[in-house]
Amino acid sequence: MALLIKRQALGQVLAQARRDRPLETCGIVASSLEAQLATRVIPMRNQAASQTFFQFDSQEQFQVFRSLDDRNEFHRVIYHSHTASEAYPSREDIEYAGYPEAHHLIVSTWENAQEPARCFRILRGKVTEESISIVE
Repeated sequence: MALLIKRQALGQVLAQARRDRPLETCGIVASSLEAQLATRVIPMRNQAASQTFFQFDSQEQFQVFRSLDDRNEFHRVIYHSHTASEAYPSREDIEYAGYPEAHHLIVSTWENAQEPARCFRILRGKVTEESISIVE
């Protein structure tokens, strides 16, 4: 299954990653419950404040997910950045992936990255790459 994402939303995620560098950035891209198209970027704080790891703040995450429920939205995408490696899930990314129903978008701000953004499904430790379809 491909990730369907608005061009503007992907641009916001990439801009946030560049702005937060050298720390990893993170957040969610939401869609309406009925739609597959990820449209609304919700930047979140990387509680780990790390160059190699991200972690949502649990209170902020609770508030964001409550807001999604109130707006009849779904966390279509969980995203974060890699600052010194390719856009591919690390061991920690795989171990801590808690939303198998979500697309996991990783963007790389590393100057040697082959691709700036890649998308994956992570289910019980298995990583499957997905294509990204950008919609105007």
